[in-house]
Amino acid sequence: MQTRFTLRQLEYLVAVGRFGSISLAAHHLSVSPPSISNAIAQLEAEFGLPAFVRKHAQGMTLTQAGRALMAQAVQVLEAARALSNLADQHNGTVRGDLNVGCLLTFAQIIVPRLRRAFTTAFPEVTFRQFQNHQAGLIEALRDATIDIAITYDLMIPADMEFTPLATLPPFAMLPAAHPLATRSSLSLAELAPSPMILLDLPISGAYFMSLFDQAGVTPRIVERSHDMAVVRSLVGNDFGYSVANARPFAPTAPDGEELAFVPLTGGLKPVRMGILSTAGGKSSLTVKTFVSLCEKMIDPTMQAQISINAKE
Repeated sequence: MQTRFTLRQLEYLVAVGRFGSISLAAHHLSVSPPSISNAIAQLEAEFGLPAFVRKHAQGMTLTQAGRALMAQAVQVLEAARALSNLADQHNGTVRGDLNVGCLLTFAQIIVPRLRRAFTTAFPEVTFRQFQNHQAGLIEALRDATIDIAITYDLMIPADMEFTPLATLPPFAMLPAAHPLATRSSLSLAELAPSPMILLDLPISGAYFMSLFDQAGVTPRIVERSHDMAVVRSLVGNDFGYSVANARPFAPTAPDGEELAFVPLTGGLKPVRMGILSTAGGKSSLTVKTFVSLCEKMIDPTMQAQISINAKE
């Protein structure tokens, strides 16, 4: 039986289904939009089914048939990847695609170093990195858009596996000139009356709010943002304080304003940074090798650089 489609066409179908846009899918896959558009048209012609509803200025929406095709395409791509991984396991070659997701909170701190070390050691690997919030990373793992994710152990689904790499307690982030910035430690009760800038990402935002519940106080939130860089700049310009778990290597906001990081007391719940994957998602040699590198590089020295431990 002659194959009526290619794996590349299926990859494009899944990407458009996930992002709801040819241009976003093209950016994600680093290909031209016409290449994806032609592939989708060819698939629809071959199967005689419309996979998407085209909405002017509103992107692409999967049809009922398109949803079924996408679900099956994900399975086919996973099977093809498993076949390739099997061959690599037998010949001991670390190569192929590696799609790594990372939590927005610390993507700029962690991933570039890991990526440089890994691609230098294994130049046959095509490494792609993606940033998202926790819920987005979980979704991307489920539809095989990414192979693994570097993230926190927040609301991990029962069908996924988490390998811890570092424990990061929460700390206060303040403008350097703030009256409390020189303190050796702070409690949330001391901070609560002051204006707060909340990093309000799905799941992560709920974690930060749970810390105040744990301390029995209510924060005075004056600003919310989904972007950690924006939060740092607002704090640096004295619009309020914030709470975080991973600090940048340089104590400055993106606009150059000085920041201070002060440990929080009260036995507040830390988060663990680690590798999240679907069950069996770390079985390929390439993924195993990358996880091993993460375990070596995210060592006590790097953990000390991005973490602040409170002294009760």
